[in-house]
Amino acid sequence: MEILVVPVKKSDEQNVILGQAHFIKTVEDIHEAIVNTNPNIQFGLAFNEASGPRLIRLDGNDERLIELAKENAHNIGAGHFFFLVLENGYPINILNAIKSVPEVVNIYAAGANEMQVVVAKTELGNAILGVVDGGSPLGVENSDDQKERKELLRKIGYKF
Repeated sequence: MEILVVPVKKSDEQNVILGQAHFIKTVEDIHEAIVNTNPNIQFGLAFNEASGPRLIRLDGNDERLIELAKENAHNIGAGHFFFLVLENGYPINILNAIKSVPEVVNIYAAGANEMQVVVAKTELGNAILGVVDGGSPLGVENSDDQKERKELLRKIGYKF
């Protein structure tokens, strides 16, 4: 077995959702979940089929984002893996809808941070061992940090 660290390619403004699903129907069902939740979101989706022709299945409403999702899914190379790139929307707004898709097994990561995917390569194929999502903590919040966090959440409308 070989262990690989695969960087996620995306711009700082883009958000991604990395997950595992088990059936070719995933592509259309995730598309429907996204547009039924936020019709203004732009996205590209790639799903690595794990049997049969083992193709990277594609969908979305923005060709640039579809191409970026395809490139990342190819680089990671794990079967039954999906890679979703978002603009004009955030994972928090569509994540529950995606989790409710019957074929979705697991969400590895969701966000805009710099990410690396830790991949095990075996004779059968690639598997995702985990995702490095952003950097490690630099400290513990104090009362001023806590106040800032609470004010920010209220300012952007996530808390009242």
